[in-house]
Amino acid sequence: MKALTTFKFTDEEYKTLQNLGYEIIFRDEKDINFSNAIKDIDILVCFNPFDKINISMFPNLKWIQLLSAGINQVPKDKILNQNILLTNNRGGYSIPIAEWIVLKTLEMFKNSKEFYQKQKNKLWKVNTNLLELYGKNICFIGTGSIAQETAKRFEGFGVNLLGINSNGHETEYFHQCFNIDKIDEVVKRCDVVVITVPYTDKTHHLVNKSLLDNMKDDTYLVNIARGSIINEKALIESLKSKKIKKAALDVFEEEPLPESSPLWNMDNVYISPHNSWASEMVYRRRYEITYKNMKKYINNEKLINVIDLDKGY
Repeated sequence: MKALTTFKFTDEEYKTLQNLGYEIIFRDEKDINFSNAIKDIDILVCFNPFDKINISMFPNLKWIQLLSAGINQVPKDKILNQNILLTNNRGGYSIPIAEWIVLKTLEMFKNSKEFYQKQKNKLWKVNTNLLELYGKNICFIGTGSIAQETAKRFEGFGVNLLGINSNGHETEYFHQCFNIDKIDEVVKRCDVVVITVPYTDKTHHLVNKSLLDNMKDDTYLVNIARGSIINEKALIESLKSKKIKKAALDVFEEEPLPESSPLWNMDNVYISPHNSWASEMVYRRRYEITYKNMKKYINNEKLINVIDLDKGY
């Protein structure tokens, strides 16, 4: 069985995959150039080569293992038409992203930007107008693995954890969960809104002017999902008016974020360059999920992180 990987694992990791019974082929997806010799692959392990290739050129392709958690890059129609199984790296980045969300929420509440500037200017000046997380309502739009890892870490701060998901199903670590239809009602109650929902056609601009206006005054907003879940123009206006008091943004509608974006110069915005996923452990977790699924696949066992493209997750 042939598996094409477009990300370079270590030699030792490749050996363990080969020992499962696979013939492993590597092509860097940043400079991908498939030859006729590899059109008979059974498995594709990748991030996003889909802007460079047409998966119809692989008539034997049965399964795609994404190394990303996001799935919006895949050619949905072709995967469905070719009856290709799709799995992702859900959970592989959840811990570092959860830590990032907690970090940025605390930075916003404790006004870290101000103190970093004071340190730079050697200015000793106390600010007593800081907030604490204790007793605050924190709402997650999306209650998947990232939200659960973050909620687990927020528990020790004595906050009230609210979740919004597709049908209001109960989720571990959340005190209450609500159907997505209740989103307007729920965000009115929340001090912090964290966006962790997958990006799909249904969630495009889910956070629009109407929803932003519906949030309570001085809401803190965090987005680690995808930039296009938020209407960025509407967000900028809400930040200017201080309806949204502060925002921590790791993702944007256009990436890299253009130098012309007003977000760069806003004192109430904390920006990172789609970097919340990074840690010394993510490469190991990425491989472990791939190995576990390739072992299951060759043994005809049920895979983990199977994506239902009709539902978008």
